Amino acid sequence: MKLLFTICGRAGSKGIKNKNVKNFLDKPLALYSLSVIDLYLKKSNYDADIVINTDSEDLMEIFDNNSLRSVDIIERSADLAGDKVAKVDVIQNCLEVMEEKNGIYDLIIDLDITSPLRTVKDLDDMIEKKLNTDYDLIFSVTDSRRNPYFNMVMETEHGYDRVIESNFNTRQEAPVIYDMNASIYVYSREFLQRKVGLFDGKCGIHKMFDTGVLDLDHENDMFLMEVIAKYLFENNEEFAEVYNNI
Repeated sequence: MKLLFTICGRAGSKGIKNKNVKNFLDKPLALYSLSVIDLYLKKSNYDADIVINTDSEDLMEIFDNNSLRSVDIIERSADLAGDKVAKVDVIQNCLEVMEEKNGIYDLIIDLDITSPLRTVKDLDDMIEKKLNTDYDLIFSVTDSRRNPYFNMVMETEHGYDRVIESNFNTRQEAPVIYDMNASIYVYSREFLQRKVGLFDGKCGIHKMFDTGVLDLDHENDMFLMEVIAKYLFENNEEFAEVYNNI
């Protein structure tokens, strides 16, 4: 079994300026993804390569100077650096470049830079689930705190109404909804090579610790995430080992 781990990050960012190269609790945010990969590979018997795809010289330098693992670096082309480019297109580029260099991979695992709070067990469970099911891809989710069938609204010509029309009177009656948190994706090679939309494949999920993920869109999001992280690192060994490994 041969794995390809991808980490993708652009120069600059919307919302939080240069968030991909910021420190998170005094350690480079980007290295939390590399740390969990390193810990996983120390416990597994799979062959693996790790690649960072970026147009940021600062991000390249962070990975060049890391002491955890050797990382291949793909300098992102301008046509893959735009605001409207889907991340899966960048991951497909990683696969093409790395297979030309190293041969065929069985699974491709993408870890998001801005999701530092994940455990080795999260990664291991998702890879094993992919290997033991017929899903084309598996992505991480958390329990949703809102439900479009019950307590989410949108503006209409008549005012505001539920996002999805329904007669549910309690949250418990509504279908169970999950938030995609973008932390981890595990793809089959065949699915990525088809170059189709995410939901054109058969999708599976892995549920993660819900308060461990915040969207980092504003400066205060980073502050709040650090508050949560500090608590988890002090009280949960699985989260703490990722931090202590950097």
